[in-house]
Amino acid sequence: MSAPTAFPMERAGAPTVVFDFDHTLYDGDSGSHLFAWLIKRSAWRMALALLATPVLGPMIAFLPTRRRGISGFVWIGTVGLHRPRTLDLLIDRYVAQHTEELRSRLLPIALDVLHGHRMAGDRVVVATGAPPELARAILGFVAHETVPVIGSLTGPRAGAILVTRHCHAEEKMRMLRDAGYDGVDIAYSDSTADMPLLRAARAPVVVNPKHGAVDLFRRVLPAGTPILNWGCASRGGDPVAAA
Repeated sequence: MSAPTAFPMERAGAPTVVFDFDHTLYDGDSGSHLFAWLIKRSAWRMALALLATPVLGPMIAFLPTRRRGISGFVWIGTVGLHRPRTLDLLIDRYVAQHTEELRSRLLPIALDVLHGHRMAGDRVVVATGAPPELARAILGFVAHETVPVIGSLTGPRAGAILVTRHCHAEEKMRMLRDAGYDGVDIAYSDSTADMPLLRAARAPVVVNPKHGAVDLFRRVLPAGTPILNWGCASRGGDPVAAA
């Protein structure tokens, strides 16, 4: 592992820069990859997931019930766990066992942009719907970038570890404010769910959006808002060349 980079201190009055994680810094849905691994670690969890898929699958496909469908698979992956710390230890094991795969999913252009903000002394934070320990471990262990991460909170429920506060949409903004990030200068995200974040930012930047969402971003966000592609082949946006 290479030695961590020494970064300048945050400048007084430096801009606050918020990065989403999935499809912004990471090519894919990191939480889904984690929970698929949690399910696959035992045969009985796999069997239970297969039995539940005819019910949970359509729920995930339908936006109003998506969170409940995802929660069903999260329950299957974590049933029997009783403390968030146990989940954190499993996350660390998952990251250690999948370092090369995770490294291949981190987007070099995105990491260059994040690194540039940190070298400039900006106030950088990652806000994600994934568990914060997951994004923190991937960025720290794989990319050697140590940044504050705000993510979905978990706790013991129904014999498993489930999300108790989902860092998503308007709730992501509330969680940022609760953590002391009262104003957002620059925000990077792929998702229409992050429209509250992008609209709150003085300089929003859309990265790797779904092709079907591009027109919506152009209508809702200020004229001239960059809509970029940082290397997600299946996503839209204007391609950006690697440094």
